[in-house]
Amino acid sequence: MQKERVFVGLSGGVDSSVAAVRLINAGYDVTGVFIKTWQPDFIPCTWETERRDAMRVAAVLGIPFLTCDAEAAYRDEVAAYMIREYAAGRTPNPDVMCNKYVKFGAFLSFARERGVTRVATGHYARMEEHEGAHMLMRGVDTEKDQSYFLWTLTEAQRASILFPVGNSTKAVIRKEAERANLPTFAKADSQGICFLGDIDMKEFLKQYTKTTPGAVLDTEGNSIGMHEGALLYTMGERHGFTITSATHKGVPQYVVTKDMEKNTITVAPTVRTLTGTHIILRDINWISAPRETCEAQFRYRQKPFVVHLKGGNNGTALLTVAETKIETPGVGQSCVFYDGDVCLGGGIIDGVE
Repeated sequence: MQKERVFVGLSGGVDSSVAAVRLINAGYDVTGVFIKTWQPDFIPCTWETERRDAMRVAAVLGIPFLTCDAEAAYRDEVAAYMIREYAAGRTPNPDVMCNKYVKFGAFLSFARERGVTRVATGHYARMEEHEGAHMLMRGVDTEKDQSYFLWTLTEAQRASILFPVGNSTKAVIRKEAERANLPTFAKADSQGICFLGDIDMKEFLKQYTKTTPGAVLDTEGNSIGMHEGALLYTMGERHGFTITSATHKGVPQYVVTKDMEKNTITVAPTVRTLTGTHIILRDINWISAPRETCEAQFRYRQKPFVVHLKGGNNGTALLTVAETKIETPGVGQSCVFYDGDVCLGGGIIDGVE
């Protein structure tokens, strides 16, 4: 019987390397694919090194190796989105858009154009089929679970995806890579933004947007310092601005609001928490049937909390938090819904009332 063909995204890291090993052992006809994306000119080029590591893995495993050019998709749908959102005063989540438009957009299209209907990656998440629907589940490793970044995936995308390492911990994956003599077994985990790595976001934004210094205000509206440009700061941030007021110096100050028109940021000694407020959500994608009550996360690795939803069937909803000590999220961030290990879907935070 002919083996089912699968393209596995080989990033040059240990997780995708073991994903390829597991697919081969499961009887698939595996091809390794390196996804080449856009990189700005002012940061060191890293994709050539990563591609070389991916090629070495493919050589050890004796599988074909291809390169998927996703530069345009990354530049237009991830980098441009990120710049646009920050310029508007919102806090984007580029990893979510990278999964939507690059890893399971351009890469999946690349596979289908070559007659391959299934792709796999080294994400720490699981996919389970229930009554013909493909449900997204948290990865077994709670410290590495990446389901938060995958909430936009449609049923058509989910039905085409394999997550071979999602049922294991990172420690198990490293040991497995070492046993398979993979050259990536001891390679450090990638950090920072999807494909771009651990870049200085403020320096990145300064290359593509105009930033003007402005006033730092306290909650009474008094000027107590200076900042480099309101668009550079996110809610809850406590670094990157200067406090000149003697009465406020020495006390940690957190960004609680921004005024893009006036180019000011307002800070306070404590982060702003939700009390009797509503979160407006847009672009909601339900993986399961819509819920009125579920758990949610506003940030990656945040402890889930109970929320109540009104609406949600037309892509928008009004969310209230059952608990009151949740840090107020930044507009533009992802709110992801859960029922235990099951990812129910998510949406984009469009405002806080």
